[in-house]
Amino acid sequence: MEFSQYLGFLAFLTIATIGFWLMMFLVGFVGYWVSGAAIELVKEKQAEKRLKNKE
Repeated sequence: MEFSQYLGFLAFLTIATIGFWLMMFLVGFVGYWVSGAAIELVKEKQAEKRLKNKE
């Protein structure tokens, strides 16, 4: 195995690792965003129901 092949393998591992962690970050961020939006939507609907019940 030559040195250039070793560098290519290290470059591949580096890119794959960066891609993996970027994917994990985006999955976590999008999940957090969607769950937060859903919770806010539920809260708005509950507040709307309370206002209708008071009237």
